[in-house]
Amino acid sequence: MTAPGWRLAGVPVLVAGGGAGALAEVVQLRERGADVTVVAHELVPALEDLVDRGLVARGADVTEAEVVAASRLVVDARTPAERSEGPDVLQLAAVAGIPAYGLETDGQATGQEAGERAGSVVLVGGGPGDPGLLTRRGYDALWAADVVVTDRLAPVSLLADLPAHVEVVDVSKIPRGRFTPQEEINRVLVEHALRGRRVVRFKGGDSFVFGRGYEEVLACREAGVPVEVVPGVTSAVSVPELAGIPVTNRGTVQGFTVVSGHAAPDDPRSTVDWDALARAGTTIVVLMGVETLPRIAVALLAAGRDDRTPVACVMDGGLPSMRTVRTTLAALAADGVPEGLVPPAVTVVGDVAALS
Repeated sequence: MTAPGWRLAGVPVLVAGGGAGALAEVVQLRERGADVTVVAHELVPALEDLVDRGLVARGADVTEAEVVAASRLVVDARTPAERSEGPDVLQLAAVAGIPAYGLETDGQATGQEAGERAGSVVLVGGGPGDPGLLTRRGYDALWAADVVVTDRLAPVSLLADLPAHVEVVDVSKIPRGRFTPQEEINRVLVEHALRGRRVVRFKGGDSFVFGRGYEEVLACREAGVPVEVVPGVTSAVSVPELAGIPVTNRGTVQGFTVVSGHAAPDDPRSTVDWDALARAGTTIVVLMGVETLPRIAVALLAAGRDDRTPVACVMDGGLPSMRTVRTTLAALAADGVPEGLVPPAVTVVGDVAALS
């Protein structure tokens, strides 16, 4: 757990470890403003994604004195296997005169052994990213878990505060990167539950809004595993709201539609009636659609939507790195994806996108 009360804004912090425990600690440190460098031979997908997006640096071997000396705080978040193969990170920090602390990451469940109690699965929607937007019921389920199966878009900094015995499994799906098949996620949930563990499936937003949560519910039911769903604050509404954009507004628009942008309008897999959507005159909220936005804009314009229609793309909703890129349908269609716009992002199309 990040030491309470420490001022970390702009402080260079070295985190040793590339597992799920390191991920939770890294996200928590970033939320407190630290400049984080992670050192590990291998990174879990969500941590690798933070590095690829430039939000976290990746350092050289921690045994190099200059790597430790360049930091003002050192955290040993390695798994037991990582520690057995590497140096005593806390000792290196002590020699360099740098504050340091370690995390317990044994991943072993305590209490009743597997098989002595009935296992279960709880799907917890984590909200848009800010840990404070997790529901109380979701928070309680998380703290009662033996195993947490997490996505990269969940508020993973909360995992740093879980008891040491909780096992964290990273099953992130990175756009155009490392990808955990849904069938594998289903298998992990069922396997742990059948071993008598309390399993929390932790993901961003709401599990039933493009979260494939119902598929996981069916997998559990088919295996005879008790399963519960704890709703989350959906990013489709909350992320625009955090950016000051209402999806509806009296006198401006009387409704909104949430669609997946994963399959573009000209993709054979698309089942959305984009012509009808363009004519409806309501706000359009696009999830998972950064790459396909120009093709969506072309389809909406072809169906008669005004080329001056405002578009707002909100990235990293609920996180310290949240920012908004504004454009129009005409500019999207003509110029393509705006510079600097990267997933994850929620896109709002309509007059309300001009509001802030």
